Amino acid sequence: GDDTPGAVLLSCFDPVRREVARLALERLMLDGRIHPGRIEEGVAKVRSELDEKIFRDGEAAAIELGIPDVHPETLKLLGRLQYRTSYGQNVLAHSKEVACLAGHMAAELGVNVRVAKRAGLLHDVGKAVDREMEGTHLTIGRDLLRKFGESEEVIHAMECHHGDVDPRTVEA
Repeated sequence: GDDTPGAVLLSCFDPVRREVARLALERLMLDGRIHPGRIEEGVAKVRSELDEKIFRDGEAAAIELGIPDVHPETLKLLGRLQYRTSYGQNVLAHSKEVACLAGHMAAELGVNVRVAKRAGLLHDVGKAVDREMEGTHLTIGRDLLRKFGESEEVIHAMECHHGDVDPRTVEA
């Protein structure tokens, strides 16, 4: 802008698109050959690499927590949370912490640790796409988890995390 000569201000509501733009711009500036064809090529390459990284980040989170058999599309949603913050905290890091805490509490209470950890990890999955779809992160998350074959007990626990839905299970 005019305030800071030589600085580029990037803004975008979609955090993943913002990261694509940031990386593509960085590479273009390093390369120095900036023209429309080069820009499109750079953006396409970055988008493809970032899609892979997002999947790997989601997969790594599930593996780290010992949570198997997560649908590949759900892993992509988890990976996208790496680029979202809520109350200043990275949403993927938050989800991993919630999974650990939920697992410990379930173990203490003698209930299903697997369901509690899984629901903890997936509780904010709707935030990965709530800015590009109608509905709250709860309703979006519930619909996506159902679509990708998540169990009803995990979905129920996830949809109770704001207290809008009354829990029918201890895990919830």
